[in-house]
Amino acid sequence: MKRFLCILLVLCMLLPLGGCGRTKFRYGIDTVQVLVQQDYSLAFRNNDPLYFYVTAALSVLAAEGRVDQLAAKWLGSAALNYSKQADALEKLVPPEPQDLIIGLDVNAFPFSYLSNGEYWGLDVELAMAVCEKLGWTLKMQPIEKENVYVELSSGNIDVAWGGIALDPQEAASGKYTQYGPYIHNDIVIATRNGSAVWNKMRLGGRKMCMPSTPEARAALDTDPRLIKRLGQITRLAGGTTECFEYLYQGKCDVVLTDSTAVDYFNCH
Repeated sequence: MKRFLCILLVLCMLLPLGGCGRTKFRYGIDTVQVLVQQDYSLAFRNNDPLYFYVTAALSVLAAEGRVDQLAAKWLGSAALNYSKQADALEKLVPPEPQDLIIGLDVNAFPFSYLSNGEYWGLDVELAMAVCEKLGWTLKMQPIEKENVYVELSSGNIDVAWGGIALDPQEAASGKYTQYGPYIHNDIVIATRNGSAVWNKMRLGGRKMCMPSTPEARAALDTDPRLIKRLGQITRLAGGTTECFEYLYQGKCDVVLTDSTAVDYFNCH
């Protein structure tokens, strides 16, 4: 009986270490308030054959389980919505070698961001897998999401892909071909699990850190009363990861971030 209880105790200690990412101590993150709701999609030039090859490769990777594997690694669950079709590439003429230039938002952690001078993230890793499947060479170009049409039409990029929330009016007007959305994302106010700030009514006088990006500022501006209630607001050039470092170190009470970033930090 003692042996059984010891085994059960060990299992109970190991269970919290499962899931995605590295097995180390971490703080849970809770969402306090949703400011903006949006979706991430891909955008291609209209009538560009690249659309068919990239989306077919994504369908094959989804059918093979690679998409779910990467989503679990970065977000803790199979959160990406890509169609699955194992023979999608077989229906196309074999692709010739070429470069694929993706335009990404380097502030869209954990989908695309800069780490030690290199682009990384869930979308970057998935784009690498697509290029490997097609025999193409991946190149990355940082863009502003409001310039998607300009970047595509000028030929500066082949596809906008990397934490990009497309302008609904631009997408609806047919300026480019949208693929997706493949995941929903909220811009939120979040705090550490167990914090005294368990809902938005507790935000009065609290210190908040946020990325110093136009999108973050625009999200905060959607709730003028919130700005008045908050105490010190610190804008950090280091983006999402620096904001969470401040939160973990107790330098702020809450952060303005993405719900997908919350998913990432809850499983790493």
